[in-house]
Amino acid sequence: RRRAANNTVSRPNSTRAAGAGGSSNTMLKLYTDDSPGLKVDPFIVLVLSLAFIASIVFLHILQKL
Repeated sequence: RRRAANNTVSRPNSTRAAGAGGSSNTMLKLYTDDSPGLKVDPFIVLVLSLAFIASIVFLHILQKL
């Protein structure tokens, strides 16, 4: 194998390869205190989503009666 002459970091050859996995800067910004928006605990989101699903199932059961 040959080494690169100037030891530069290889750049992706397409925008798809460059964006694979998302930008780490953007991903890290989602979890900082400086990001705008609601700050909701993931456990609360899980409980509320399960409660919503349960309510839909309950309404479907009531509709069949």
